Amino acid sequence: MNFIINSPLEQFTTRVYFGLSSGLINLDTITLTSFSIYSIAVVALILGFSILNDNNTNILPTRWSLAFESLYFTVEKMVSEQIGGLEGRLLFPFLFSLFMYILIANVVSLVPYSYAINAQLIWTIGLSVAIWFGCTLTGLANHGAKFFGLFLPSGTNLPLVPVLVIIELLSYMARALSLGLRLGSNILAGHLLLVILAGLILNFISISIFTFALGILPLSILLGIVALESAIAFIQAIVFTILTCSYIKDAIHLH
Repeated sequence: MNFIINSPLEQFTTRVYFGLSSGLINLDTITLTSFSIYSIAVVALILGFSILNDNNTNILPTRWSLAFESLYFTVEKMVSEQIGGLEGRLLFPFLFSLFMYILIANVVSLVPYSYAINAQLIWTIGLSVAIWFGCTLTGLANHGAKFFGLFLPSGTNLPLVPVLVIIELLSYMARALSLGLRLGSNILAGHLLLVILAGLILNFISISIFTFALGILPLSILLGIVALESAIAFIQAIVFTILTCSYIKDAIHLH
């Protein structure tokens, strides 16, 4: 098995490293791919980050503890403001785990020649569809037929009811795609920009010693874009979690 990524563009390609085959049953789905390897690595990093958060009963927190607690309280405040109550406390472990997974996966994908998990649109859209489906089932289970009142804004004039219901219904169904599409497209676009600029700069500095010296300026710009992508990695995790909280709030409170 070759785990070496030879091209930056391979961060968008899912490679199969190990698979099972049988003449009796179909075992095509039991495979070890780059997606599964990096997913395991992301989970391992989250667990390691949690272990480093252990302050060993010391009064003064470590830097790891401060960083982890900052992330923890950021998500906790977000959940309490969006959902609140007992439902928010019960759903907080899921939302915090979702936030950490997306954040760490985004950060890992910034490592050169690594695999970009959240640039796989089939994964991000599949995740958003699952969240949307779960929110819909929660709303129907909690409110029954009253859940459909979410598609009719209060105070709507009678002639506008059919039009607004159709618009609200389409808007609600679009959530299933927009949540994951937003995450995947932002990560994919950012990484493609880095790949293209890095390739152009490498070709430029390889021309001569003079262009190599001039390459300091575009390299500094590239480093600035990397820093921007690091901020986007955090922002996208926040946005995905906030919107998930908003969808859950609509399912629970119908507003």
